[in-house]
Amino acid sequence: MVPKGVFSTPLQGHLHCVPLSFSLFPRFRWTKSGQEFDPLMDPRLEKEDHSGTFVIPKNGNLSEFQGTYRCYASNNLGTAISEDMDFIVPNVPKFPKEKMDPIIVEEGEAFILECNPPKGIPPLQIYWMTIRLEPIEQDARVSIGLNGDLYFSHAEEKDSRRDYCCFASFPMIRTIVQKTAMSVVVNTTNAILERKPSLLTPPDVRSEKQLVKGEDLELECIAEGFPTPIIKWEKLGHKLPDKARVEHHGKLLVVPSVDEGDNGKYMCKASNSHGVAQHFFTVTVEEPPEWVQEPRSQLHTIGSDIHIKCSATGSPPPVITWRVNGVPLEGRWQPAGGSSSFRLRLLEPTAGNSAVYQCHASNRHGALLANANIMIMSENFIWILGETIKYIFYFNRSRDDSSGAVEGPRFTVHRNGSLEIRVVERGDMGEYRCLTNNTEGTAAIAATLAVRGTPPSAPLPPLPLHPPFQYSHTAAMSPFLLWEKDDMEIASNQTEDSRYFVEDGLLQISNVSYEDQGRYTCVARTSIDQDRAEAMLVVLDVPDAPTNLVLSEHKNRGVKLKWSPGEDHGSSTTEFIIEYEEGQWEPGKWKELVRVPGNHGSALLKLHGNVDYRFRVAPLNAVGKGRPSEHTERYKTPPAAPEKNPENIKIEGHLPYEMDINWEPLLPIEHNGPGLEYKVSYRRQDLDEDWKEHTVKRHSFIVSATPTFVPYEIKIHARNQQGWAPEPRIVSGFSGEDFPSAAPDNVTVEVMNSSVVKVSWGRVHKDKLHGHLGGYRVNKKGQHGERHTHAFPGDRGHGLLPGLTPFSEYSLMVMSFNGRGNGPGSHVVTFRTPEGVPEKNSAFRVMEVQKHTISLAWSPPREPNGILTGYQLQYQLINDTEGLGPLQTVNISDPAATKLTLKDLEALSRYRFYLRSCTTVGCGHTVTEDSTTTAKEREYFFIIYRPLSTGLPQRFGAVTPLGKSKSPLSLFPAGLGNAHQGISTQGWFIGLMSTIALLTLILLIACFVNRNKGGKYSVKEKEDLHPDVESQGMNDDTFCEYSDNDEKPLKGSQRSLSGQMAGGESGDSLVDYGDQEVQFNEDGSFIGEYAGHKDKRVSTEIKGPAQAPA
Repeated sequence: MVPKGVFSTPLQGHLHCVPLSFSLFPRFRWTKSGQEFDPLMDPRLEKEDHSGTFVIPKNGNLSEFQGTYRCYASNNLGTAISEDMDFIVPNVPKFPKEKMDPIIVEEGEAFILECNPPKGIPPLQIYWMTIRLEPIEQDARVSIGLNGDLYFSHAEEKDSRRDYCCFASFPMIRTIVQKTAMSVVVNTTNAILERKPSLLTPPDVRSEKQLVKGEDLELECIAEGFPTPIIKWEKLGHKLPDKARVEHHGKLLVVPSVDEGDNGKYMCKASNSHGVAQHFFTVTVEEPPEWVQEPRSQLHTIGSDIHIKCSATGSPPPVITWRVNGVPLEGRWQPAGGSSSFRLRLLEPTAGNSAVYQCHASNRHGALLANANIMIMSENFIWILGETIKYIFYFNRSRDDSSGAVEGPRFTVHRNGSLEIRVVERGDMGEYRCLTNNTEGTAAIAATLAVRGTPPSAPLPPLPLHPPFQYSHTAAMSPFLLWEKDDMEIASNQTEDSRYFVEDGLLQISNVSYEDQGRYTCVARTSIDQDRAEAMLVVLDVPDAPTNLVLSEHKNRGVKLKWSPGEDHGSSTTEFIIEYEEGQWEPGKWKELVRVPGNHGSALLKLHGNVDYRFRVAPLNAVGKGRPSEHTERYKTPPAAPEKNPENIKIEGHLPYEMDINWEPLLPIEHNGPGLEYKVSYRRQDLDEDWKEHTVKRHSFIVSATPTFVPYEIKIHARNQQGWAPEPRIVSGFSGEDFPSAAPDNVTVEVMNSSVVKVSWGRVHKDKLHGHLGGYRVNKKGQHGERHTHAFPGDRGHGLLPGLTPFSEYSLMVMSFNGRGNGPGSHVVTFRTPEGVPEKNSAFRVMEVQKHTISLAWSPPREPNGILTGYQLQYQLINDTEGLGPLQTVNISDPAATKLTLKDLEALSRYRFYLRSCTTVGCGHTVTEDSTTTAKEREYFFIIYRPLSTGLPQRFGAVTPLGKSKSPLSLFPAGLGNAHQGISTQGWFIGLMSTIALLTLILLIACFVNRNKGGKYSVKEKEDLHPDVESQGMNDDTFCEYSDNDEKPLKGSQRSLSGQMAGGESGDSLVDYGDQEVQFNEDGSFIGEYAGHKDKRVSTEIKGPAQAPA
């Protein structure tokens, strides 16, 4: 017995599939999201015996089990299916991480804070609170909408705050998530502009609301304006339902548990002392499907007609579909009475039509599914001797014992009336009757049992109940299998060209064609008996082309086309496509004219006039489109007047005193006859004057000498030699536009902050616009000559200019524009943006590192955005685990300072330094640098050097033993640390300086004498003519173009004897190269790649004599 239905529901990971009625040996299978799903293949799933139920574990990754499941329960008599059930694994909802810019509004303006909560399992609850979890106070001015947004009817100064937070709560999963805090800045004004109300939500004037019966109706109106609007609710033509209530300070109307009586139109009205704003809601209450009559299970004999009724109600009316054993119904099973009927009819059914039929009723609010078991039984039953037989019926019965009761240990009558006979004997042959009755009467069904086979001559010895035992059979009992097609035996496996192949009883047919369609029978024979099983093979293909096309009932521009459908090849024809070809404009090109249902064999065609037609028909079924039929003979329609007028009329004005009228011309086939032309009629809309008419054959016309931008009425009327088309519709437009003739006045600039200003202007009067106002443009010029244009579309009197540079001077003018172009500009307004915070410092480096000190140097920011007041330096210790120590702050009040030495630091410790430049407004963005102190004081050498091939002055500097240079140097040990202090008191140094001065004097005298003898002498020119080999590899920016301007004196150092440079910090000081490696050869000379390092210096040099104390 097939199950009457399957009960399925997801509950805590359980997916149940249990037959609702008695079923013999049911088999269960599942689909997941339309794909086969076998719970037995996944060891993680727990299966229940004797049912299809399985349990999804609560641990592990449940998301892979998410989907839509359906259970199929079947036995040899049919398949029942369950309704779809969704297994949903909720994800933890999260707000996206985002940077929220402050919302800047004027006092009195309306504004909205959007929440946009993440998706999650309902219900969803929205809260607005501060960062301290203090609720935002709501009243008639401030409220939370149904979408979760926070609405402000008008802004007040107290609304300025930096911690508006939206919280989304999902009680089903016990989760609350918070959105990034939002900041609101309300700029105060001397007077708030009062205005009439307008609705923030819902938009427009009308909206529709559809609900399911039993749901709560919630209508919301939130208005803005000043004074704060008052909201009132009405139901047009009726009073509000008694159960209705108004919440959220009048902004929300709630009608609980709606029914049909709550249908109608509702209105919300927002009003204050300056006016009224309204919105109309059309409310429609609908219903999910509900059974009126479920399909009933039935038992019939072969040949008796079967009617299965199924009816459901709902709003909108449900769509009824049918399935057989879970497969969508098609083929010979069709709804009786057309697609609107819910009754299936089967004529002369066979036993093969026994199955479980499902009726599915659905609309957009839900779906119903019901199973009906249909059994078609033969009146005669044949059973093999010694087997067990079961008679199965689908309704309760009582047996009639008057003609001999069925009794004995081999007979069992089940509770549902089914009779089971175990180990059939020859004496069981005969007619069996089953009777059933109720208060309405009695019904009976009879069946005849025939028993075949020869009983054994002697009883078989009992088999032992314990292993081992053996069982053998004779070859005479082995069945022989053969296949027949349409009662003719199939010769298989005979030749290589045979398309039939049989293996293990399975018949395979290769290269299937229409000739293979038919009834196939599998015959199993033994020496004492045989059995047969049949199957019908239907070959599906596109339909054959229709035939016998005939044109009849010729009526001017109408004709009837008839045809005979071709073979549908197992898939019913769903549509016929009627195509036409005309022989005048596009001969040989077939176009679709109309489609008719697949059960039609004729169509009345409506045609155009004066066209030479011929037609053909193409069939269409579920497989595809078939070949079209042969075409008909030619049929030419008589001429007629046009049936339509031109469409898509466009009215444009490219010049101030013209009006261009263009339209989409009629297609050639729409002319309906020769001599097509258009009558263009126009008149001014603002004057009482007659139509002016012109007849043209093209699809455009230019009206000259029109006033600038005045309204016109236009209509285009088509006609041919047969007459006029129907009266055309009138369209409106304007003549050509001209440039605006007036400039905006009262242009003012209000500084919002250091980078944003608000520009306000007086609107240009519409009489001066001379066209459709496109908006206003603001032309802005910066202090460096850069120009930018900002467009503000629409009729407005102000706009914001963002992205300005702080502490800069700008000028601007405002002009209006239309479709023609820009109007004259307003007077020029000059303004200056206030100070802002500086940009990042362009350079920040560690210059010298010792055991307990680190020297830092920096350069000022490229854009100070004001007057620098100093710098803020912060630093902190970084331990081995990337943890940060306490932050130390050093405020540097000297804006000219570019160096700082930090003392008392820990040895062998890593530090991170943060530097910001400051103005009176505040400090700007931070630049960072990391450095690690050393284990001991570094050893330094003082160097006096110059390139041997040049006459440049000597240079003086300090370097560690790890430095590099390519120029030969004389090195003098100077001890450790700051031992260079007091070097001027050393005797050897004084003697060295004196010697250098004397040699320099002698050189100058020699040059002077040589000049007087041989003319001008230039060391540079001599070097160019005879370049020194050692200096050729040097960069001109390092040694060959030395400048005194690059030198800055080092504290505690002496000046050179020439008096041109300071010995402590030259422009080529090796200190500028940080930690770059410096190497020395064996005799102590400097061999580093000095010139190469010089090229790598940053564009902004770190200079300056000022040094701030730590």
